[in-house]
Parts: sequence; structure tokens; C-alpha cells
Amino acid sequence: MHRSLISAAVLALAALASTPALAGPAGAVQNQTTTQLPRSVRPTHYDVAITPNAAASTFAATVAIELDVLTPTASITLNAADLRFTSAQLRGASGAPQSAKITLDAAAQTATFHFARALAKGHYTLALDYSGVIGTQAVGLFSLDYDTPAGRKRALYTQFENSDARRVIPSWDEPGYKASFSLTATVADADLAVSNMPITSKRALPDGRSVVTFADTPKMSTYLLFFSVGQFERVSATVDGTELGVVTQKGASAQAAFALDASKAILREYNDYFGVKYPLPKLDNVAAPGRSQFFSAMENWGAIFTFEYAMLLDPSVATQGDKERIFETVAHEAAHQWFGDLVTMRWWDDLWLNEGFASWMESRTTARLHPEWNTGLGIVDVREEAIGRDSINTTHPVVQHVATVEQASQAFDSITYKKGEAVIRMLENYVGEDAWRAGVRNYMQAHGYGNTSSDDLWRQIEKAAGKPIMAIAHDFTLQSGVPMIRVDALSCTAGNAVVTLSQGEFSRDVPNKKTLSWRVPVIAQSSTSSQQVRTLVAGGKATVSVPGCGPVLVNAGQTGYFRTLYAPGAFAPLAAKFATLAPVDQLGLLTDSWALGLAGLQPMSDFLDLAKATPATADPQVWGKVAGLFDALHNYYKKDPVRQAQFDRFAHVRLTPVLAQLGWSARAGEADSVANLRETLINALSDMGEPSTLAEARRRYAAQASEPGAVPPALKMTILGVIAAHANASDWDALRKLAQNEQSPMIKDQLYEMLASCYDPALAKRALELALTDEPGATNGAGMIVRVANEHPELAFEFALSHYEQVSQRVDATSSSRYFPRLASGSFEPTMIAKVKQYASQHLAASARRDADTAIASIKDRVKVCTERLPAVDNWLAHNAQ
Repeated sequence: MHRSLISAAVLALAALASTPALAGPAGAVQNQTTTQLPRSVRPTHYDVAITPNAAASTFAATVAIELDVLTPTASITLNAADLRFTSAQLRGASGAPQSAKITLDAAAQTATFHFARALAKGHYTLALDYSGVIGTQAVGLFSLDYDTPAGRKRALYTQFENSDARRVIPSWDEPGYKASFSLTATVADADLAVSNMPITSKRALPDGRSVVTFADTPKMSTYLLFFSVGQFERVSATVDGTELGVVTQKGASAQAAFALDASKAILREYNDYFGVKYPLPKLDNVAAPGRSQFFSAMENWGAIFTFEYAMLLDPSVATQGDKERIFETVAHEAAHQWFGDLVTMRWWDDLWLNEGFASWMESRTTARLHPEWNTGLGIVDVREEAIGRDSINTTHPVVQHVATVEQASQAFDSITYKKGEAVIRMLENYVGEDAWRAGVRNYMQAHGYGNTSSDDLWRQIEKAAGKPIMAIAHDFTLQSGVPMIRVDALSCTAGNAVVTLSQGEFSRDVPNKKTLSWRVPVIAQSSTSSQQVRTLVAGGKATVSVPGCGPVLVNAGQTGYFRTLYAPGAFAPLAAKFATLAPVDQLGLLTDSWALGLAGLQPMSDFLDLAKATPATADPQVWGKVAGLFDALHNYYKKDPVRQAQFDRFAHVRLTPVLAQLGWSARAGEADSVANLRETLINALSDMGEPSTLAEARRRYAAQASEPGAVPPALKMTILGVIAAHANASDWDALRKLAQNEQSPMIKDQLYEMLASCYDPALAKRALELALTDEPGATNGAGMIVRVANEHPELAFEFALSHYEQVSQRVDATSSSRYFPRLASGSFEPTMIAKVKQYASQHLAASARRDADTAIASIKDRVKVCTERLPAVDNWLAHNAQ
């Protein structure tokens, strides 16, 4: 669909929003549930038969929709996009079938069936014959082409979230319209077809095809339906009576062992946690080549779709980080089988109920089942990603009003995922994990197979905890922004440290913003005592008395969603104890001082002092954070190489001894987090041009043919990435040849992305031109342009706009309003602001400009940091860099 048509669609859909309520599963009324469809009819069952023609990129289909007419009507309107109808008949319990006159509204993405006689209330079946198209991006029914030793292959998959089931099935394509589904597919006999439910029959046809029938699904939302077919193989295991499977392209199933083992452990954990056993007979993870710029996996009930890079573990290139990401992906999507699939939000306003909860379960479950990875420290990164988005004026509440298809697409962001996760973690900590789990179990039992809003969850948590949280939850989910807790200098009374806390608001771009009010759960702890004290900062102030007269750490354990700003007299003694703090609190103090320094609320010297004082024995993840923030400061200096080199010398002195201590090869018995730190340090130091790191990467790359072990599997892609980033024309040509000859689709994708990572602008331009050819694969071109934008945002943005139609064809149809602005968001050039505004005015409806506005805010913030904060860093370096 072209951009202009999408813009027309969202405007038309906005005009239809917020029509009358829909009855819920227990007969209750769901007041003011947003809809784009008349409420006079609702479906109960879809019987779908589909015949895809992969070679022609088309499909033919029929659907018989069982439906109830709730109020008399002479027409039925449902969602349909890019479908062509050949017939439509309605059958009732009595009387002759009625043929329908069909009118299509491409802008509103609807089909309306008009009948000569008005339909009385009652049960009917609407039978439709139609056809549609198979796309090349992850929208609707789409194809993915990939290379194999046996030649180029094509497989088909579906992606329906948020509003693309309508591209394959005429349907009430909204989450509140739950129904059951029957699916039959006619496919090549040698292919494997996969859907939400197991295959119940397979009937051979004379022409080498087979008719495959799947069992009926439970009642569910349209966006959760899934179908795939191709030359696949499947590995499986049974846990608690459920058959778990991983489906891969032929020849790749050996790489699925880790994901299958993860699925087994996670299913046992979730069956216990939710108190409701996984209700379907099977749960597949379907691994597909290629990628999307907007998601890596999708929680289709019983048939999770995941791109190969997030599911398969190739031992020739796999890293510890890959293992962790795969486990987290499996944990996230499996959590959705309950939170999202069994119980679904009524409308996209409450998308966070799906994504925030699944993100929290992913983190919780990974830390619980793999304590040796020490991923629990990642809660600080989660909070920081959320606050980074939530502290600029273009943010939005966790629970947000969604009026259009495109706004629903834009809702899949760090507020929905990361702030949602952080708020859940804070509230669980506030009520206690046992009470929280009991509330979740009650919620599942009360609302299974139905639709809910956020307050349905809060009511169950309150009831289980016997503790009011509704008001706190509303403060953090119904209003946007970040609380900031100010900590005054402490006093010591009778062996207790006494501090006064006051609540403000942390904003990066509105310094005089009127402060909102939150009820903020806070945990405080003295550095001289292990005892923690909990309090609620309500009404803007609180005084807390903490056992022990040492410096007081606020947000101990870092489970609170707020910034902590210490008065100088409270920060200095705490900073002096930095080396003795728990690693999670070291991370919290580092990130708060960094962010507050960039915002001008705390001296930048505070962060730099902490980074300089980080002990050699600090947790690997603490050193990883220091390296990452040093790399960020390096990039802030990118327009001034002389000052950048001054900072880099300091960063090299701090980081190279850490890498030297670790070495380039794994040592027996080293912690798993050490492997991640090794990769982080090589990347950061090479990014900052550290000579010995670059030389060692080049030496190992050149020696790999003659020196066994020169390029360990766990560092292969890291070393290749260093070579690609610093490539000259000869290096670039060699890497391209490597990509062209690579047989693994997963590795091929990574190599083409590396070709777009060059610092050399001439090579970056070659990568942009390559991205618009067929060579990298249909789903990789958009990713290559994004990768160029990481280093050359102006070049990538202007290239994309000058090739707008070509680039749009490589981007998921409902996501282009996010894609183009994000190319510009990393720019340091003030002139880019006007260019983004011009793009938005030309291509985006007013209701779809959130990402464009956010990109503009990001550019302004970056310019402000460079002009107003870096001088303080220069001054600190002049006195401390030696």
C-alpha cells in the first residue's frame, strides 16, 4: 500500500472511532471500547480455506463466517484490505440464501455487504469467495526467499499484528472481536504447513498437492491467527502434556536445540506461575529467514513466529549474548500465550497489558532459570530505555488512546514495553511477589478467553494483596513522565540516618515544566546496614529514617521507576562508597548521574568521577555500562575530532587494562557475563579508534586461514564487525564477496548489515545503493539503510527520501511513519529539524507524527548536549585525564 493511501486510511478510521460498546465474554458491557466497525454484527467462527500460489505471489480463498446479528440491519461491514471478492452469500436459519452487493472502501480498509432484505436478529453464515496478494514484507501473508545448498527457496508466513489479518481474511479485525477459527490449506505435498493448531487430516490431490486441515482454534482475536508453509523440518518434545516444537528450514533443525530446551523449561515455569495450564495441545516456534525493522518475533497462539537470528543458535558464530537473547525471546513470546492470547486487551489502548507484562516475565524468568547469567542487573537498562523516551515532551502514557491503525503500530515502543515492565516490577516489589502472583492467577481465571482493560488487573492485585495499589498504578500508567526524587543532605539521629525526600519531575527538553504528582514507592538503605526501609512519597514529600548513619542510597535495588537527584552533601559521601555498593546500585548511581548530568541537573563531573573510580574488580556488567557510556560520550564529540581525541585518550586508559585482563579468548571457568563484556569492550574501543584493539582485530582477521583459533566462534561476528566499520574499499569488496557466497541465510543477513556499518561515507553510500537492489534480500534493504543511519543519519535520511517509493516497498506497510523519522533521529545537525518537519507535512497524517516529533526532540537534545554539556567534560578532562 502506498503512503498516501495509508494516510487516507488512518484519517477515515479516526472518524469512526469510539462507537458503542461491545458485550464481553461474561455478558458485561465494555463501555466505550474503541472500534472502527459498526457493532450491529459480531462473528463467532471463521471457516477458512486458502490456496496460496507462492510463485505468482497470490492466493485464492473462501471463508464461511458464522455471525450473530445483534440489531436489525441491511448491511454487514467488516475489515478487508487488498482483497478482491468474486461472490458473497448469506444463509440464515430459514429462508433462501441472499446474495450481497459488495462495496469496498480502500481508505477505511473495509468491505460492506448490502442485502435486498433487512436482516433480523439471529444467527447467520456469510460465505465469501475472494483472492489476495502475497507480499514481500512482514505484513499479512508474505514470502521470504533464502539460499540453500539445494538452491533458492521460498517460504510463506503470516504476520497479522496489529491490524493485518484483514489482508488475508475478511474479518472483524479488532482484538475485542474474539472468535474460533477452522483453517484448511492446499499446499505442495512435499511442504510442511503450520498453523495455531495441530493438523487433523491431510488429503492428497492428483496434481502433487495436498489439502491440509487443522483443528479448530479456541476463541481468540484475529491478529493471533497464523499460517506458514515451506520446505521445513520440525523437532519436538512433550512437556506437561503439551507438544513443543521448533520449525526450521530443512537442514537447520540442529540449531534449534537450545530454543527447544528453553521452551521446555519455560513452559513448566509458566504453567506453575499462571496457575492455568497452557490450554492448546501444541506450541511451535517457527523460525524464518530475513528480518523486520519493527519486530523479531510474534506470539501467534500455538505457533510463535520468530526470525532465525532471534531463535536459532549457529555454533560457528554464536555468542553468550545470542544465547541470552534467544532465551529471552522464547520467554517473552511464551508469556504472551497467557497475557495477550488467553486474556487479550479490549483495544490497543491497553497494549501494554500484553507487552509490558511479557517483557517483565521475560526478565523475571531468565533471571530465575539462568542465575549464572546474572541478567537480573538488566533491570537498570530496562528503566533507562524507558526513561530515555519518557523524559521528552513527545512521550505518552502507558495506557494511551489509540484511534487509528497507524497509531496502534506506533504504540509498539519503549513506553509500552520497557516502562510497562519497569512499572510492573515496582508494583510487584511494593505488594510482594506472592500477592502479585496470586492476583495474576485470579486475573487469568476470571478473564480467560476474554478481553480486559488495565483496571481489571489492578482489581485482582488489590484483592489478593489486601493493599491499595490502584491509585499508584494510575499515577504511573495514566499520565506520562518520570518522577524525580530529590534527596537532601542526611542527618544522624540515634544511630539512624534521616533524609528528606521531595518529588519533582525529570524532563530533558522542558526545563520549566509544571511538575506532575505521583505516589512513588521508594526503598532506602544506608551503606552501613543491610536493612532496607520502604516508604511512599505522596503529596510531594516524605522523611525517611534508615538504620545506620552512613550515606543513604535511595532506590536501593533499583526497582523504582524514577530518577534520584542527590543534593551535593548527600551525593559526595555515597560516591565515596561507590566501590562497596551492590552492582545493581552501582549501575543505578552511574546511570542517574549520567542522565542528570546531560540534562544539566547534576555536574557531569559526578558521572566522570564515578567512572574513574570504578574498581578493576567491579562486576562485568558495571564495566560494560562504563564502556557503553564512554562510547556515547565519544559520539557526542563526533563533530569535533580534536576534542574527541582528548576524551578518547582518557577512555582508552580506563578500558584497555580491563580488556587486557580478560584477553581475547575465553578462559576455563570464567563467568558468562565476562564473554559479554569482552565483546562490549572490543566494540567500544574499536569505535573509539583505540590502536591496539584495532590492530589485534585486523591481525586475527588476516590470520584466520593459517592460525587455528585466531577468530574464536564467539568473536567471529565481532571481529568482522570491526573490520567492516573501519573498512577501506578493498575490505568492503571482500566482505561483500563473503556475503554473496554465504549459504546460511542468518549469517548472510548479518554480513549485509555489516556492509552498511562503515565509517567511510563513500562506502556508506555504496551500501545505500546496494540496499535498493535484490542482492541483500527483500527484507534486508531497510535494515541496511538503518545501519547506515547509525553513523551517517543525514546521508541515510536524505537517500531514503530521494528514493521514497523504493524504500517504502521495503518497509512494513503500517510502519513507515516510524521508519523514516528514525533514520534522522541520531543527527547532530540542527538543519535536519526542518527536513524532518517537511517530511512529516508531506507524508504523514497529523495523527501519525509522534515518531517524527520524537526524532526532532532527539536532534534538539543532542545539539543541546554538545553545546551546553561537553564544555564541562572538557574542563574535567583537563584536570583528571592524566
